[in-house]
Amino acid sequence: MNDFRLIKTCSKARAGELTTPHGVVLTPVLCPVGTQGSVKTLVPQEIKELGMRMILANTYHLYLRPGIPTIEKLGGLHKFMGWNGAILTDSGGYQLFSLSRLCQVSDDGVIFRSHIDGSQHTITPELAIHYQESLGADITMVLDECIAHDERRERVWAAMVRTHQWAERCLKSHKRQRQALYAIVQGGIFPDLRKQSAEFLTSLKFDGYAIGGLSIGEPKSVTFDITEQTAALLPSDKPRYLMGVGSPEDVVECVARGIDIFDCALPTRVARNGALYTRKGRVDIENAVFSQQETPIDTDCCCYTCQNFSAAYLHHLFRSKELLAYRLATIHNLAFMSSLVKSIRSAILNGTFDKFRQEFLSAYQPTDEQTRISQKQKWLETRQKESQD
Repeated sequence: MNDFRLIKTCSKARAGELTTPHGVVLTPVLCPVGTQGSVKTLVPQEIKELGMRMILANTYHLYLRPGIPTIEKLGGLHKFMGWNGAILTDSGGYQLFSLSRLCQVSDDGVIFRSHIDGSQHTITPELAIHYQESLGADITMVLDECIAHDERRERVWAAMVRTHQWAERCLKSHKRQRQALYAIVQGGIFPDLRKQSAEFLTSLKFDGYAIGGLSIGEPKSVTFDITEQTAALLPSDKPRYLMGVGSPEDVVECVARGIDIFDCALPTRVARNGALYTRKGRVDIENAVFSQQETPIDTDCCCYTCQNFSAAYLHHLFRSKELLAYRLATIHNLAFMSSLVKSIRSAILNGTFDKFRQEFLSAYQPTDEQTRISQKQKWLETRQKESQD
């Protein structure tokens, strides 16, 4: 019961409908990230009211805490977290990459130590599927090997081949047909390897195809080029999922390159750090300029935060480190992203996406490229440091 219907295209941009056991998801779609079964600071009803119908949860983290058997015993992940919409689960390949100092990878699978208590665990392609099926996810992912963007070609090729072998094993282990299984195209920043990976995986009967191993430190121009080249190699009648990408400008640019599904922790993570989205770009609410602003942070926004509170109040909450600050900022950023995706879809259906894209990007000031790369590297280093503590 996982069907994808392509409704309209505008240039390479696509509008479709993804039918899942827990409802229809309109595409393009951005999945907010609920890594441990929770979109931080919000309850499920609030996420639904923001217009979002699918979230991402992470098998690696749920496996470690509270444990897959616990969630299964309590009725599956939907019931456990009180969410009646669709759920996409990541198999954990990216987490194993970001915590690589704790992992040993072989053709059999991954042996890793918990970043929580240091205990040793093993995950194989077969176990990755078993765990996701036990969670009851609507869309599941193969186990893949994600490596750094600046690795040498030989290492990228070896990881790609291993990803292919694991994908075949995942497909053989996939039993619950109500749950979709997506393959993950790897190949780093090498177009010929991406082509080789896409051709191999599309020869198999997967329900959808993801593009992995991007937005992990490479320049955005490279991300966009590889995304466009890879998307063009994927079946037009299957959903295309770009993993880990979700800033406003990236969503617009990658929809223009043929992507249907996105997930990213960025909108909620930066919200908790006081960075709020507006049509002109991201602003830091802790800046003194907002301390006396009587109007909302975005006068065009209809979210609960902007309809009820001034920028000065948000500034005060963040400077005072009040917990309400993180909730209100998260509501706003997810509302912004939900509205953006709806506008993108409407523009595709109306045949005006190219105009929409041009107008949005001319007004939106993205984060400086060097700052973005620095922030990403700092985050990865923090993850690696935590794995050693």
